[in-house]
Formats: sequence, structure tokens, C-alpha cells
Amino acid sequence: MQPEEIPAQLPEGSVLLDVREDDEWQAGHAPEAVHLPMSRLVDRLDEIPEADQVYVICRSGGRSAKVTAYLNANGWDAVNVERGMNGWSATGRPMVSDDGEPFVL
Repeated sequence: MQPEEIPAQLPEGSVLLDVREDDEWQAGHAPEAVHLPMSRLVDRLDEIPEADQVYVICRSGGRSAKVTAYLNANGWDAVNVERGMNGWSATGRPMVSDDGEPFVL
């Protein structure tokens, strides 16, 4: 799924799961996203919110594609956000940062 295809207001029962590392998250992320780095995913699966649909995003779509495949194989209904936060930012979707002006790292 392309970033621009995700509804501006996430539907009830869905979650945007950002699987980038901490420094990438701090630089800039979608306001409603839940952060769970790919490197810690398997040990923290119980932190994924209950959701009918999980949109998975990273920087460019590679890591999120792997996480999406893993989640789908283990009972979640997950969709990869192609082009990741690069695409999210390029299409003007909202971003926030913990440290000032948001950007994609």
C-alpha cells in the first residue's frame, strides 16, 4: 500500500506500526504511529496494539516488508507501507519529532 492510500484518520481498529530504530523515530514519525523497532520485534510482540489492520512502515519499505510477512505468518492482518517514511514525507503527510523540525533519517 502506498502512503497516500492510508486514510488521513486511521480507521478504528487499525494501527500504524513504525519499525525503524530509535534515532530514526526521534528524527520524525507519523503522529499516530506506534514505535516498535524491527530489531526488538520478536521479543515485544505483546506490545503491538490489538488491531484488525496493522500498517507497517519503516524508512523505505524494506524492513517493513519483512515485518509484514512475519506478522501475517503469525496471525496478524498486516500491510506494508511501500516507500515508507520517505514516501510519507514526500506526499506531505503529517510528521512530528521529539527534537524539533521533523525529518526522515
